[in-house]
Amino acid sequence: MKLTVQLFMTQTHDDLTELEAQFADHLELAPEAADLLFRAARTANSFSDEPVTDEQVRAIFELVKWGPTAMNNQPLRIVLVRSPEARGRLVEHMGGNNKPKTSTAPLVAILAADDDFHDELPTVFPIFPGARDMLAADDENRRTTADLNATLQAAYFILGVRAAGLAAGPMTGFDAAAVSREFFPDGKHRALMVVNIGRPGPDAWFDRLPRLGYDEVVTSV
Repeated sequence: MKLTVQLFMTQTHDDLTELEAQFADHLELAPEAADLLFRAARTANSFSDEPVTDEQVRAIFELVKWGPTAMNNQPLRIVLVRSPEARGRLVEHMGGNNKPKTSTAPLVAILAADDDFHDELPTVFPIFPGARDMLAADDENRRTTADLNATLQAAYFILGVRAAGLAAGPMTGFDAAAVSREFFPDGKHRALMVVNIGRPGPDAWFDRLPRLGYDEVVTSV
């Protein structure tokens, strides 16, 4: 893991050491893991030629599927774009600078929301027998619920990619309606995000942008 973290370093050693010392008593997560997932991780804009295997993706999924959602609903659907033919169809609908990134990434995943996720609620949320019918009768609420929780699961997925020692390049700069039609012709799935996945290349990183501070975000009432 330490070797992987080194690939993602974006702050000085002294900066990270100071952060680790400041919060070490309040976090159960090991500093190396915190660096890998958050502090030293970055969005990648280019990748090496090393392939991403199905076994790696399976390991990521088997980890992140445990992330919490409302009523344990699981609307996220993932399409791994592996064939050159499918990659070409996807790249056609990517915007601007996202075209070359998507053309060359070792693996590209389309993350989508399944509007029929409620059909699985009797299995994944049996403690509320009426959950499926409640959502079946309310299209707007079902779609909003699918969007929110699929996006939440997408965030878990990105962290899972990092946990596997890989870099993720999530993008929303694409024609979502066209990608949905192209890859989900049944009309029941909506593309939310496209994620490039792989080992970061030598020019993978832009300069890190600032984050808001605790006092700018958190209030107590």
